[in-house]
Amino acid sequence: MEKALFSWSGGKDGALALYEVLKAAEYQIAALVTTVTETYDRVSMHGIRRGLLEKQAESLGIPLEIVWISNHASDGEYEAKMTDLLRRYQAAGVATVIFGDIFLEDLRRYREDNLAKLGMKGVFPLWKRDTRALARSLSALGFRAITTCVDTQKLDGRFAGRTIDEQFLAELPDGVDPCGENGEFHSCVVAGPIFQQPISCSLGEKVLRDNRFYYCDLVPGEKIEG
Repeated sequence: MEKALFSWSGGKDGALALYEVLKAAEYQIAALVTTVTETYDRVSMHGIRRGLLEKQAESLGIPLEIVWISNHASDGEYEAKMTDLLRRYQAAGVATVIFGDIFLEDLRRYREDNLAKLGMKGVFPLWKRDTRALARSLSALGFRAITTCVDTQKLDGRFAGRTIDEQFLAELPDGVDPCGENGEFHSCVVAGPIFQQPISCSLGEKVLRDNRFYYCDLVPGEKIEG
């Protein structure tokens, strides 16, 4: 079985993509790769605590590789650090990186171009899938995803800290992608068929950062009710 790295942010799209990959049994996942911002010790953009990220990896039974980046890291910094990691795994026989992207052509091209420089390839299990059907499949498959970041320029901050379910999807305004593929919102998956056990956590403080992004903290420990 071919070995591959998996680009993991802790959210719903990655969880659904990983579900598809594990179901197909075509790849052995060598490690989950996640960028974490040093200043906040949290997953970049998603705002998920590193402690929760580590609990996800433990429950998945897959090694975790953290790429540490500075706050407001440049593309150059990100690419240099990612290249170092990729070269290390390439030397161990890994030539593929799997992503949960759905339809952003420029983002896919960026990823593929960077991988091609190293002689590696990208795989996109969810590519061009219907995002409403994907969002609805979360609950149907037994996943639980909670919104951890909302871009208030695209969606009301009241959507932060909510479980993505049929009610959530029904309340989304027209023009907002059901999977948040345009950056409207990000999430953290705390339960689902790919996990050995649910990730225990509770809803914490909600804060507005950069006068734009509304974050809901998920605190490891107590189980979220509901």
